[in-house]
Amino acid sequence: MNKPSPEFDSLLPPLTLNRRGFLTTTLASGFTLAAGPIMAQTVITTDSKGLTAGEVKIPVADGSIPAYRAAPAGKTNLPTILVIQEIFGVHEHIKDVCRRFAKLGYLAIAPELYARQGDPSKYTENTKLFAEIVNKVPDAQVMSDLDATAAWAVANGGDPKRLGITGFCWGGRIVWMYSAHNPALKAGVAWYGRVVGDTNAMLKAQPIDVTLMMNAPVLGLYGGKDAGIPVSSLDTMKAALARGSAAAQASTFVIYPDAPHAFNADYRPSYHAAAAKDGWNQAQAWFKKYL
Repeated sequence: MNKPSPEFDSLLPPLTLNRRGFLTTTLASGFTLAAGPIMAQTVITTDSKGLTAGEVKIPVADGSIPAYRAAPAGKTNLPTILVIQEIFGVHEHIKDVCRRFAKLGYLAIAPELYARQGDPSKYTENTKLFAEIVNKVPDAQVMSDLDATAAWAVANGGDPKRLGITGFCWGGRIVWMYSAHNPALKAGVAWYGRVVGDTNAMLKAQPIDVTLMMNAPVLGLYGGKDAGIPVSSLDTMKAALARGSAAAQASTFVIYPDAPHAFNADYRPSYHAAAAKDGWNQAQAWFKKYL
């Protein structure tokens, strides 16, 4: 695994890990309560036939974090995709996304990146979930844990020369940031992740601030009716990408005019079937091109 970008890492706060231990040691079953009512009639369920799938432990700097891994059974030297959670953690929807990629021939792995801060599956209110967990997760911790996850993948059947990343909502932002962090990354697909915004002690930069440092091209999939991510912010990001690194300039957006935020979340009322289907096809083509 190539060394992380020192220029990007200078934007991160010092990595201070929680020496008190991990508050989440196993993955949630089912769906996170704060996500709201489950739209059972539209939930996509991917079986694990022909796959090696389930929970694994990822060794990290101060212990281990749980992750969900899915891969074609008995296969090695696989292209790897890191799958990054929504604000709701690694629950059944994210696990299913891993199985979808595994059915296509990838080793897909979703680490629980909130393991030190708490268990998001137990929350019923988004405001409390943000205040008590999400807003306490520093970028430095996330980058370190993703590096550890990528290293685990290489030791467990992944091809170190074919590493990709995809993420949703909170994880969509992380896709952009990880492109600037890891020189070994080959491609990313960001689903409705914020590209501009405020900074603080946990987040000292936003995607728009790191376009000059990007190592891998990113495909951005966004909804034109996303109340939290206006199209104007995407236009601003496009301009920054055009002035960025070669990988930034190779990045592109697909915007679905009638889709809201979280349009791929088939278990929620925000699900937009047409946008989700096309987005999935776009993501497959992107990874096939670069991995």
